[in-house]
Amino acid sequence: MTDIYPRPRFGAPREPVTRKNPGSGLVRVLDFASANHARAVAMLMLCALMFFLPGFFNIPPVDRDEARFAQATKQMVENKDFVDIRFQDEVRYKKPVGIYWLQAAAVETVSKLGLPNAQIRIWLYRVPSLIGAIGAVLLTYWTALGFVTRRGALLAGLIMCSSILLGVEARLAKTDAMLLLTTTAVMGAMARVYLQWQRGDNAAHPPWTLPAIFWTGMAGGILLKGPLILMFVALTVVTLAILDRSVAWLWRLRPLWGLMWMLVLVLPWFVAIFLKSGESFFENSLGGDMLNKIASPMESHGAPPGLYFVLFWVTFWPGSALAGMAVPAVWRARREPGAQFLLAWVLPAWIVFELVITKLPHYVLPLYPAIAILIVGALERRVLSQTPWIARGAAWWFVLPLVAAIGAIIVAIAMLHQPQFPAWPFAAGAMIFGLFAWWLFDNQRGEHSLLNAVAAAWFLAVCIYGAVIPSLSPLFPSVQIARSLRSVECVKPVAAAAGFQEPSLVFMVGTSTLLTNGSGAADFLLQGSCRFALVEAREERAFAQRAEAIGLRYAVGDRIDGFNISQGRSISVAVFRSEGTE
Repeated sequence: MTDIYPRPRFGAPREPVTRKNPGSGLVRVLDFASANHARAVAMLMLCALMFFLPGFFNIPPVDRDEARFAQATKQMVENKDFVDIRFQDEVRYKKPVGIYWLQAAAVETVSKLGLPNAQIRIWLYRVPSLIGAIGAVLLTYWTALGFVTRRGALLAGLIMCSSILLGVEARLAKTDAMLLLTTTAVMGAMARVYLQWQRGDNAAHPPWTLPAIFWTGMAGGILLKGPLILMFVALTVVTLAILDRSVAWLWRLRPLWGLMWMLVLVLPWFVAIFLKSGESFFENSLGGDMLNKIASPMESHGAPPGLYFVLFWVTFWPGSALAGMAVPAVWRARREPGAQFLLAWVLPAWIVFELVITKLPHYVLPLYPAIAILIVGALERRVLSQTPWIARGAAWWFVLPLVAAIGAIIVAIAMLHQPQFPAWPFAAGAMIFGLFAWWLFDNQRGEHSLLNAVAAAWFLAVCIYGAVIPSLSPLFPSVQIARSLRSVECVKPVAAAAGFQEPSLVFMVGTSTLLTNGSGAADFLLQGSCRFALVEAREERAFAQRAEAIGLRYAVGDRIDGFNISQGRSISVAVFRSEGTE
C-alpha cells in the first residue's frame, strides 16, 4: 500500500530538519519553543494562561449549571459534609463527587489563607476548571508526541488552547474541563501502548508509567462524571479490535492490577454515598440523568442528529478552519496505526453523541484533542486539500472574529447604551490577525496562517471575556441583588425570592434563601425582622394582595432591572422589607 504521508508516518515521530528563514515573528517564537520539551511546555502554559485568564476573575456566576455546582460545593464547605451533594434541601445526585471535592479544596485553602468572603467568590470555584483546561492542553501535547513531531505536538496544544469551547469551559465551575484532562490522559496512555504494540516494541519489563496514568485517569474520570469516560475507552477498543482482529495490546495496560487500583480510588466514596442515601444516588445518576438523556431531551436541550457537526465549526475555531482541508488526507491514511487510533477515538463516540437526544455543546469536548492531532498530522506533512471549494474554508479565520467581535460590541451598546471603547482595540486585533491568516494561507504556509489565527483567537477572547461580558451587568441580576442586601443595616439578612429563582441568586444571597411565590414572600416577611422579599414584577400583584390580607406593612427598597439568560426574558426585581403589621 502506497504511503499517503511522507515519513514520519502517524505513530512514528521524528524531529524535522531545522528550518531556514523561519519568516514571521510568530514562526520564530514557535521555532524557539519547539527546540526542547521544557520550552514547549512553558510556552503552552503561558499561552493557556493568556487565553483563559481574561474574564476568569470578574465574570459573575453564570446560570444555571455553574451556579448549581458552586452552590452545592458551598453547602459542603458550610456543613463540613463532603459525602452528600445537595442544592439547598434538594439532593443533587446527577454527578459523582469529584468536582465538588476539587472546588471545596480551592475554597477551603484560600479561606485559611485569610481571603475574606471566599465562599461567595465564584472564581475560586473555577480554579479546578482552569487547572483542568491547562492540564488538558499539556496532555494534548504529550499525547501528540506519539503521533507527530515536537513542533506538531506544540501546534496541537495551541489549537486546543485557542479553541472556543475549551475557553468557555475553563471559565465555568463545572466538570467538563477536568473531564477533558482525565480523558486526554487516559487516551494518551492508551495510544502510546497501542502504537508500541503496532511497532513491535516488546520490552522485557515494560514500565508501569503508562498503565498507572491510564487507570488513575479512569478513576478520576469516574469520580468526575460517572461511567462516561468508560464509553470513550470502550468504543475505541472495540473499533480497533474489529479493525486489527486483536486486542493483545490491552494486556500491556496491566488490566488486573489496574482494575484493582481503580476500585481502590473510586469505591470509598461510592460506598459512603450508598450508606448515606441508599440506592437513590445510583437511581438519580444513572437512571434519572444519563439514561434519560439518551431517550428524551433534558431541560429543553433536545436536538436532531447533526447538531454537533454544525457547532464544531464554531466551538473548535480556529482549528476548525483546517479540519475540512485535512479530512481527505486523514481518510486516505486511515489504516496507518496512528490515524487509525485517532479516528477510533473520534468517530464512534461522535456518532453516539449525535444519536443521543439530549445535546449540549461540551459533550464532544473530549474528542477535540484527537481532532487537533489529526489536523496537525496533515498540516506538517503539507497534504491539506487544495480543492478550491474546501480551501476557501480559510476565510472562516476572518469571518468568525468579524461576526463575533462586532456582534458582542453591538449587544453591549444595545444593553448599556455606552460605546464600550475598551473592547474595540481587541476586536480590531482579532479581525486583523484573522484577515492575515486567511490572506497568507496556502499549503506551504499553513503553519504560518494557523499561528495568525491563534493570535486572532487571543484578541477575540480578551474582547469578549475580558471586556464585554464583565460589563454586561444586566445579565447578572443576582450580583446586583446581593449587593443591595449587603448594604442594609442589620445583621445576617435573610431573603425570600419570588419570580426570579435562579441558582446564582441562592449562591450570592445565601443558602437559606427561600424560593417561593409572591404570597409566600409576604408570609416570609411577616415572620421577623431583617427579612427581605425579592419579588419579580410578575409576582408583585400576588405579593401585594397577600400583604394586604395579612396586614403586612413593608417598605420598597431597590429595584433591579436585568435579563434572565436562562429563560431569555427581561426581569425587574423589587426588594421589599417588613415594617411590622398594621
